Amino acid sequence: MKLIIRNLARTTTQESLSALFTEIGLVQSCTLVIDKISGKSKGFAFVEMPKNGEAKIAIGKLNNIELDGSKIRVKKAEQTSTEPSKKDKSS
Repeated sequence: MKLIIRNLARTTTQESLSALFTEIGLVQSCTLVIDKISGKSKGFAFVEMPKNGEAKIAIGKLNNIELDGSKIRVKKAEQTSTEPSKKDKSS
């Protein structure tokens, strides 16, 4: 399950965020979104956890906790696709 973590402090690192989620379960990937111009965090990240049960526990335990001075928000990331859905295709 892919999670989005919002409201991160600009000082939070990808390593510290990954370590936080690893305390709950297996982390497949952790990506802190960085501004290309400034090189600083944009304040949000994505964490992928392969086990849905562990991801749900992470949401419950980590949503609204304080991390590096900011109250973070954790929820399931919305699936985005560049392909039109099958319902939208006309024959």
